Amino acid sequence: QVQLVESGGGLVQAGGSLRLSCAASGRTFSSVAMGWFRQAPGKERLFVAGISWSGTITDYADFVKGRFTISIDDAKKTVYLQMNSLQPEDTAAYFCNVGANFPRMRSLSVSGNWGQGTQVTVSS
Repeated sequence: QVQLVESGGGLVQAGGSLRLSCAASGRTFSSVAMGWFRQAPGKERLFVAGISWSGTITDYADFVKGRFTISIDDAKKTVYLQMNSLQPEDTAAYFCNVGANFPRMRSLSVSGNWGQGTQVTVSS
């Protein structure tokens, strides 16, 4: 199994930026990509962005395109999410996970154990 630990969340004003980190451990070799997901209170968990382990292929949900950037350090098995131009609607708990491919991750079909997530709160 794959274990994941997210960090970097916090409180930020609208228009601000945050950088999230996620460290993976365990059987990561069985996955093709890592991804970020978010869940707002009372709402379903959503795919945010994904990246291949090589870092050459990325995928973004439409609602973050142009504002968020995903990157990866394969040697450290760590994925990052640079979030710029944050808006109150970006407020959510952010989680990371690993998956076999982007379509599966978009449908929340992931391979790792969900971590605690990291809370991002954007004030207006």
